[in-house]
Amino acid sequence: MTKNEMNYVQEHIDYRFQNLDLLEQAFTRSSYADEHGGGDNEILEFIGDRALDLVVVKYLAEKWGDYAEPYELKNGNKNFYYSCLSEGQLTEMKSELVQKKTLSRRIEYLGFEDFLIMGKSDEMHRINRMTSVREDLFEAIIGAVTIDSNWNLDVISHVAENMLEYSAEIGNEETVNYIGQLQDWSLAKRGDLPQYIVQRYNEKRINEEEHSIIDDSRDVNASKPEYMSHVRLPMVEETFWGFGDSRNEARRFAAKTALKFIEEHGLQFTIKDEIPFPDFYKAINQLETLSRRGYFPIPTYDFVESRDMNNEAVWTSTCHIEGYEDMTGETQHAKSLAKKAAAWAMLKKVLEME
Repeated sequence: MTKNEMNYVQEHIDYRFQNLDLLEQAFTRSSYADEHGGGDNEILEFIGDRALDLVVVKYLAEKWGDYAEPYELKNGNKNFYYSCLSEGQLTEMKSELVQKKTLSRRIEYLGFEDFLIMGKSDEMHRINRMTSVREDLFEAIIGAVTIDSNWNLDVISHVAENMLEYSAEIGNEETVNYIGQLQDWSLAKRGDLPQYIVQRYNEKRINEEEHSIIDDSRDVNASKPEYMSHVRLPMVEETFWGFGDSRNEARRFAAKTALKFIEEHGLQFTIKDEIPFPDFYKAINQLETLSRRGYFPIPTYDFVESRDMNNEAVWTSTCHIEGYEDMTGETQHAKSLAKKAAAWAMLKKVLEME
């Protein structure tokens, strides 16, 4: 790699290598090492794969989890860690962030694949344009940072966040969880789950179904898909079809078709449907959930410290959301509880509970 290429990579991941040989190794394919000797990036891929899993889980846990304060608990003597998202939701978000397409897309966006050091065969076949090769490069860079930083979790997390841009990747069109969204709608609105049937593509079968609504985002006549799926919703007459080259992709686009129908017919969630059980102790995460689903920008908080009559520190927090009046919670002796109080005041405001 040239000095300019190394500088470019380091600037975009916001990390300066102590050992630049590790950075070059991350970009070196085994085909080049076989021809010229030296190390390749395969061991760094292995390390980066495991390190990436850890820091992504750390990010999700910190964003969506929190400790309950001892005085918030009924028994008064136990603390615990909780999340406003279920294990399944967290798993889905983690999968979105570390799946092959996501890592490949980020490498392409950063322009790093052009710096790969390849053997003649790889160059001839333009291997650097392959999804799997870009994914390998992403993991190798994380692996190189892991070794170079002596396994510093904060450093690895920082680099991963810069490379992934978490907020941009969660909710990307290619990774939107339509199936989960439709399941949430069906459970909340109808108290039952959607019913999917997946089969090999058969145009005749679609025409036999009455009240069919077909996903129009793919020209099935120009490119025949491998699979098709239809989904039915409780108390909805229509049948919704989707197509894909895998069973899951077909289900996903069937769900997308159903969600489009729900929106067009005014059947979607209201903001109150999103948070059926507002909770003081979960108010911070419940506000973030509404923000993540596009109802308003991410909330921010200000804090003011003062003293009570016993000269003990007390805190007052104010929650700010663009488009809403600032809401200040009651003064509390714990800063974390003051933040919850401000979040609770704002949550009641946006849900119009008062």
